[in-house]
Amino acid sequence: MNLCDAIVIGGGQSGLAAAHALRTQGLRPVVLEAGAEPVGSWPHYYDSLTLFSPARFSAFPGVFFPGDPDHYPHRDEVVDYLRRYARSLDADIRTHHRVSAVTADNGTYTVHTEHGDTLHTGLLIAATGGFSRPHRPEVPGLTEFAGTVRHASDYRSPEPFAGQRVLVVGAGNSAVQIAVELAEHAHTTITSRTPLRYANPTLLGRDLHWWTATTRLDILPLGPWLRTIPTTPVSDKGSYKAVIEGGKPDHRPLFDHLNTTEVTWTDGTRERIDAVILATGYRPDVSYLQPLGALNPAGAPRHRRGLSLTCPGLGYVGLEWQTSFSSATLRGVHRDAHYVASHLATAVRTHKHHHCCSPTPA
Repeated sequence: MNLCDAIVIGGGQSGLAAAHALRTQGLRPVVLEAGAEPVGSWPHYYDSLTLFSPARFSAFPGVFFPGDPDHYPHRDEVVDYLRRYARSLDADIRTHHRVSAVTADNGTYTVHTEHGDTLHTGLLIAATGGFSRPHRPEVPGLTEFAGTVRHASDYRSPEPFAGQRVLVVGAGNSAVQIAVELAEHAHTTITSRTPLRYANPTLLGRDLHWWTATTRLDILPLGPWLRTIPTTPVSDKGSYKAVIEGGKPDHRPLFDHLNTTEVTWTDGTRERIDAVILATGYRPDVSYLQPLGALNPAGAPRHRRGLSLTCPGLGYVGLEWQTSFSSATLRGVHRDAHYVASHLATAVRTHKHHHCCSPTPA
């Protein structure tokens, strides 16, 4: 049995960062990406999405992000950047390789793909990130509602909702961006359990990311100490807050209940609704690790700073607050990747796993 130096599951921004970090350790990783190209979920986000950080803070080591360093890149710019970055890596990236399960025996991981291939390694990084599984929370009456229900991951543009009555559930950046653009085409309300909180992305003429990078606040290793992940305020120079306070869209506390066609608000009023969009975030999708006992009862990784607490040789890259505020972002994921790769490489160097593998015939 030939053993891979390392296997990275996921070929989006987290997987590419992990591959780069492993190469700096002298290892030759195999990257397994379920999709058609190594760009992760970015092509599937809504059409108008822009980053909340400027280009100068959104580049990976060694590859400049093109354009004005102070502009906020569009979704398609990020996709193009990740394509270019993947081409720059000296790594074996295999697309259309969705991992179905990982098993372990005597210190060796066996990675099983949906086509029936098996690959073996002593060093495994799960880099499917923290945003690969759309989160659909318990919303009162949602299962009874007969209208259109979409998660933000399935939303592309406002035109299909023209003239409709639409509720956007959520209080984060995506909820606000989607609701504001929908309000130009449809009667739209943002509804959430918590109030909307706003943060101006500039301070004294400098982008907030400049301040956090300069003060090193965004790399403080607070993640391992957090009992719950804090919510992120809406990045807003004032325009979002102004239109929402003007009622287009409006914001209301989360409704009491939905039935097949109507919403009942907390004040008892009812109205007909056509569509609900859940801008309720994402969760990690690491169910392929279930056979290892690496996950807690909720299906989340048991780890500290991306190093598995239960499985030697296993690490994670791209989890929200894995180490710091910037862990799951373009600007921060490479720092966690280097931490995880260096620690895992040191741990496995006593084993002679230095032959790149080929898939075992099905």
